[in-house]
Amino acid sequence: MGKGQVKVRYDQEGDILYFLVKEGRVKDTLEVGEDFFVEVDEAGKIVGFEVWRARTNVFSELLKYMDRLKEARVGI
Repeated sequence: MGKGQVKVRYDQEGDILYFLVKEGRVKDTLEVGEDFFVEVDEAGKIVGFEVWRARTNVFSELLKYMDRLKEARVGI
């Protein structure tokens, strides 16, 4: 994995969207918000984060945003 690259995985069955920021051993997982977790290594650096209920928390919001973009372009 190159510097600045992020790997993204989606678990359809669990409805979890996972972002791998860097390779490494996870020391702790921190719940930073409802359905949002950050994994950190020994140095406290972010290894990855996950979003639970991704269909609701991410995908539905993304679709709303895309609809607004379409509406804005129609007016051009």
